[in-house]
Amino acid sequence: MFDIFKNMVKEEWRMHSSLFGHRGFALFPVFIFLFTFFVSLVLPVFREIVTDAQIALGIHYFFLLLGCMIGAFGLMGREFMNRRFGQASLIAYSSRVLPVSERFIFANFLGKDIVYYFVLYILPFVAGFSLAAEFVPAGIFSIPSVLLTLVLTLSLSFVIGISTVFFLSTVYAHSGKISLFCLFIASILLLHISGNMNQNVLYSLPSLSFFLDPSVSKLLHSGILILVPSALSIIFLKIDFPQSQKSFSNSFSKLCRLLGSYRYAAFVAKDSLDLKRSEGGLGKVIFSFVLPLTLVWILLSALGRVMPALSTLTIFALVLGVLSSSMYNWLTEYDIFASYAFLPLKVSDMIKSKLNSYLFLNLIPLAILTLLALKNEPGSLIPSMLLFLTISLYMVAVLVYLTGLSPSTNLYNAKTFALYTLSVVPLLMLNIVLSMFGPYYSLVDLLLVPFALYLLGKGFEKWDGNNCQCF
Repeated sequence: MFDIFKNMVKEEWRMHSSLFGHRGFALFPVFIFLFTFFVSLVLPVFREIVTDAQIALGIHYFFLLLGCMIGAFGLMGREFMNRRFGQASLIAYSSRVLPVSERFIFANFLGKDIVYYFVLYILPFVAGFSLAAEFVPAGIFSIPSVLLTLVLTLSLSFVIGISTVFFLSTVYAHSGKISLFCLFIASILLLHISGNMNQNVLYSLPSLSFFLDPSVSKLLHSGILILVPSALSIIFLKIDFPQSQKSFSNSFSKLCRLLGSYRYAAFVAKDSLDLKRSEGGLGKVIFSFVLPLTLVWILLSALGRVMPALSTLTIFALVLGVLSSSMYNWLTEYDIFASYAFLPLKVSDMIKSKLNSYLFLNLIPLAILTLLALKNEPGSLIPSMLLFLTISLYMVAVLVYLTGLSPSTNLYNAKTFALYTLSVVPLLMLNIVLSMFGPYYSLVDLLLVPFALYLLGKGFEKWDGNNCQCF
C-alpha cells in the first residue's frame, strides 16, 4: 500500500506547482536555505546577547508553531478544497471509491504531510544553518553531531505540532463545543502559568530537552507526544463526506442595517456570515490565531526575564501586527473573483471590501493587546497600540500588493515570498532593536503609514490590470 503514500506526495507537489508554477515552487526551499544561511551569518552577534540554549529554544518552538499551523489545515481543509478546487479529485477524499479504509488513508495523509514539509522546510533550514556555521563561530551548532541531532529534534517538534492539532481537529469533528471549551481552558491556564512560571519550564519540551541533553527517556517522551495523539486521531477518525443539511435565519439584511449604508456594508456582512458559517467558524480564530498568540506571549514573558532591556509588550504588539495579517488570508480563502465577474466590480473593489472586513476583525487583537497592557504595562498601552495598528496596516499593504486576492497561494512562489520577506524582516529587526530604548521609540513606525497607503494604491492598480483573475 506504499503506492497511496507515494501518489499523495506526487499529488501535493503537482497541486502546489500548478498553482505557483513549477520553477517558482521548486525554488521555495532554495530560498529558505539562502535566507537561513544569511541570517545565521549574524549568529555571533546573537550569541553575545543570548545563550546557545536560548537560540535552540527559539528554533524548536518556531517549528512547533509551524507544525501547528500546517496541522490546522485539517480543520478547514475539506471546505477549502470543495470551494476552491471542486474540480479536483483528491486521494484523501476518495476512501469511498478505493478498496482501503478511511483510517489507512488518513494515516498516509499524516505521513505524507510529515515527509513533504520536512523536505520543504526543515531540511533547507538546517542546511542553511549548517553552511553558515562553517564561516562564523557558532558554538555548539558548529559540531556535526549536534547538527544531526538538530535535524532530528526539529523534526520531532514539527511533528508534535502536527499530531497535536490533528488530534484537536478530531475532537472538534466529534464535538465542536467540547474542543472549544478545552482550548479556552488551556489558554487561560497557559496565561496563568506564564505569569508565575520559572523560565526553565519552557525547556521541558521533550524534543528541545533531548537536543540539550540527549537521553532515551526524553526521546521516548517525544514519541509518546506524537504517537498517542496520532493514534487517537486515527482510531476516532470521523469523516462525514455527505454534508449535513444546514439552515440559517436571514441575517444578511439585519447585518447590513446594523453596518449602515456605507459602500462596503454588504460585503462586510457577507464576509462575517461566511466566516461564521464556514467549517470551523470560531474554531478558525482559536486554532490559527488565539492559540499561537498565547504561546508567543509565554515565550516573550520568559525572554523578558532573561533580557530585561526588551519591552515584552512592545515586542508582542509587533508580533501581533504580523500575525493579524493572517486574517486577510481567512477573508480571501473561500472567495474567487470569478464569482463576481458578472457584476460591475473591479478586483480592487473586492480587495477594498476585504480590507474593510479586515479592519473589523482587527478589533480582536486590539482587545487582546489592550487587556494585556492594562494588566502588565499600562504606561506602554498607547505606543503599543500605535505600533500594532501601523505594523498591521503595513503587513496587509505588502500582502495586497504582492498577492492580491490570493495570499495563501501566491506566497508559495519563491520570488513572491522573497520579496515579502525582504519587505518585512528588516523592519521587524529594526523594531526589536528600537524596543530596547523604550516603547516610545516605536512611534517612528508611523512614518510607514503614508508608504503603506501608497502601496495599497499601487496594489489596486496592479491587480485591476492583471488579466488572470482565476483566484
